[in-house]
Amino acid sequence: MGFHLAGFRVLGVDVLDQPNYPFAFVRGDAIDFIRAHGAAFDLISAGPPCQHDCTLTAGTNARHRDRYPDLLEPTRDALEAARRPYVIEQPPGRASKRMRVDLTLCGEMFGLRVLRHRNFELGGWAMPRPAHVPHRGPTIGYRHGTYVSPEQGRYFQVYGNGGGKGSITDWQHAMGIDWTGDRREIAEAIPPAYTELIGRHAAQQMTAPGTVAA
Repeated sequence: MGFHLAGFRVLGVDVLDQPNYPFAFVRGDAIDFIRAHGAAFDLISAGPPCQHDCTLTAGTNARHRDRYPDLLEPTRDALEAARRPYVIEQPPGRASKRMRVDLTLCGEMFGLRVLRHRNFELGGWAMPRPAHVPHRGPTIGYRHGTYVSPEQGRYFQVYGNGGGKGSITDWQHAMGIDWTGDRREIAEAIPPAYTELIGRHAAQQMTAPGTVAA
């Protein structure tokens, strides 16, 4: 959605059906698709599955780590072979130590009621790194047996089902998402404000004097 708001025509690719996805969609292996068709696109944004290396899998669910594929390097290899500008998104954790972190974004930078830190590697282009502004107030839900209400707290925790983390409507508003009411899909998403910022900087470079978009 953020890239759409930044002026791009968007095509999504995923190995699973995404019936709520609001743009053109192809079901298939994203790495295979990039290898076959990546050179035809102006910009490619990839979010390899993070479960193999995310913070939760490293701690609470470490015993399940081997259930998840590790696709960060194969994704980057396909992107670099396409020779097009690209973006790789990952949450903080072990995977980010295997990335060149060119950008870190947080919901507070955009006035959102979610923190949702995400790291980005930019391939073949660059943009300014925004300052990481201070967080304001506690997260909403149960913390050490004490409940922090939406009136007392600042940020919703957009993952899981327990802990008083808020309703689906709370999550939608916090993330800036209105095209799906599926809790799992919202939990897997990043705020469109992030990719709108990235997309606008990328588009400016593509339309700058002396450049030609493929």
